[in-house]
Amino acid sequence: MPLVDSYGRQVSYLRLSVTGRCHLRCVYCRPAAGKTAEMPDDLLGYDGLMRVAETSVSLGVEKIRITGGEPLLRAGITDFVSALASIDGLKQLVLTTNGQLLAELADGLKQAGLQRINISLDSLDAATYAAITRGGELRRVMEGLAAAEQADFSSVKINVVVMRGINDHELTDFAALSLEHPFDVRFIELMPTRSGLALTPVSGMEIMAVLSEHYRLQPVAGGRLDGPSRSFRIAGAAGTVSLITPLSNHFCHTCNRLRLTSDGLLKGCLFGMDTMDIKPYLHTDDLPGLEAAIRAAVRSKPSGHRLGDQQNRRLSPLRMSSIGG
Repeated sequence: MPLVDSYGRQVSYLRLSVTGRCHLRCVYCRPAAGKTAEMPDDLLGYDGLMRVAETSVSLGVEKIRITGGEPLLRAGITDFVSALASIDGLKQLVLTTNGQLLAELADGLKQAGLQRINISLDSLDAATYAAITRGGELRRVMEGLAAAEQADFSSVKINVVVMRGINDHELTDFAALSLEHPFDVRFIELMPTRSGLALTPVSGMEIMAVLSEHYRLQPVAGGRLDGPSRSFRIAGAAGTVSLITPLSNHFCHTCNRLRLTSDGLLKGCLFGMDTMDIKPYLHTDDLPGLEAAIRAAVRSKPSGHRLGDQQNRRLSPLRMSSIGG
């Protein structure tokens, strides 16, 4: 029986956070100071993560995305990728990274069975990038991007969170990366988070207007396991550009995602407050209990995030780094 929520949406996608740690403090993701790492006792071991992954796939999950924090910080991540890639029935294995460590690990991840990779990159200017990430090195991300292209992943995506007055003047520069490289450059509307800063989003409509002024864009159809982005190709380009609009044109009605935090909480909605603690089932090796918990987490998925509903007190800005985006 497939995983179907109470609104008839089939859940086939698991986002698996392997750590809450990150060596960057991006302005929309983490506060400038504070706790940087979970306690070791809180972190799920790879054995537990594998049991959740295997059980989820047996129930109908077809796609797993490894997230963090920064997943490449966790020791043994390449071996974990190899283990996930061996799960019978898993059709797509993806990882999201900030790219700082990717140059050294890209080839090994590809050889281990990772199929696709997403790289967070919010500016092509070294000073702006360092300011957004509070200390990240643009050079290292660009080296990681080149290594990912060389490793020949089936898809390399660049995630750009667009912020007014900070990086919105770089839209056409980012789009130009798709001209000569087979990258999918994805422009993402900023979502409200507990970053401690007043950041202003740029709508997908505004982003599209800017791109359309400079390029002739042709719609590109997505695959069945692709996410909610709307993709386009600049005439003659090797890659694509995409829009992800969780605020101005949200895609909750087609949401097929379940999230597991690095400390063992299942969430049906990024901004939802309902969680399901699966650690007790892992500690007692209770497979039926784990299956029931996964189904319960799916059933608890709300109809949508309702971020624009000011009367909704339960859905509030979150610390993005704590849940893997």
